[in-house]
Amino acid sequence: MREGSLVGLGNPLLDISAVVPLDFLQKYAMKEDDAILAEERHMPIYRELIERFQAEFLAGGSVQNSLRIAQWIIGKPKVAVFFGCVGQDDYANILAEKACAAGLDVHYQVKCDTPTGTCAVLITGTHRSLCANLAAANKFTIDHLDIPRNQALIENGLYYYISGFFLTVTPPSIMRVAATAHARQRPFLMNLSAPFISQFYMAPLLAVMPYVDIIFGNEAEAKAFAEGQCWPADADLREIGKRLVALDKLNPKRPRIAILTQGCDPVLLVQHDSVQEFPVTRLAAHEIVDTNGAGDAFVGGFLSQFVQGKSLDVCIRCGNYAAGHIIKNPGCTYSGKPEFVE
Repeated sequence: MREGSLVGLGNPLLDISAVVPLDFLQKYAMKEDDAILAEERHMPIYRELIERFQAEFLAGGSVQNSLRIAQWIIGKPKVAVFFGCVGQDDYANILAEKACAAGLDVHYQVKCDTPTGTCAVLITGTHRSLCANLAAANKFTIDHLDIPRNQALIENGLYYYISGFFLTVTPPSIMRVAATAHARQRPFLMNLSAPFISQFYMAPLLAVMPYVDIIFGNEAEAKAFAEGQCWPADADLREIGKRLVALDKLNPKRPRIAILTQGCDPVLLVQHDSVQEFPVTRLAAHEIVDTNGAGDAFVGGFLSQFVQGKSLDVCIRCGNYAAGHIIKNPGCTYSGKPEFVE
């Protein structure tokens, strides 16, 4: 594995995480396990978390999380390169420090007039609800990829991963990277990320889908996509997966793969008309600290093996290992050395 093999683009966010009562969610018109973008009514939530609860600051953002986990398991620094946009403030310094400590090679675009993005992580029991104020993360522009050094990093990549969340920011940047991957015959991976992406950003999602070699998603995200496509309401997750892989694709020599998670139920690997199940080790209630970041960790574990050319079953088992480890820690954080056994 050489440096820069894995290239990711996403929204770098500083997580502000705290355990809160259920009525706190209701105050901000949120439900358990929500993943939403902040509106004006949500803006006081970040300061209130800090002032009323014992909030913890954690480096966040879906893609950055996944790449940190991949780096942890790989053990060699700078295999993963990350692009995103931050402000010129202390939060950005914290993010960069934590990312570099995790082995990431970060190339942030910096906006002096906008603060670094934050994400409220509201923990209620074993549930976590997310409310993201993208702020500077929302200001990423494609010209950052035109800088010669960044352009070289993109072209140097062997694997590319972008979240669906980034569709709310800069679809042209996603299409640029997707086209590069396609032209160079290199794998391009994406994530459905959250139900609201399929509900409100279906057009740019469908525009990039022909380039997507591997699509990740959980049960709720897959069903939201199916609803957005007006697929049969009674279609189960297996059927949705088969329809996902059958969508138009630019490179038919590399058929699309769908990997769908469903909590503690088996992970589904969908290829052509076949569906394989990979069991998930159930944790006792007392072992679960925080489910925040489990999906990001799954992708990170998967990527750590995928960039080493491992088989899909090894990649998925490592994804399950990483998710199970993260659930035992606060936020998308890890402890000790990875213990995944191929």
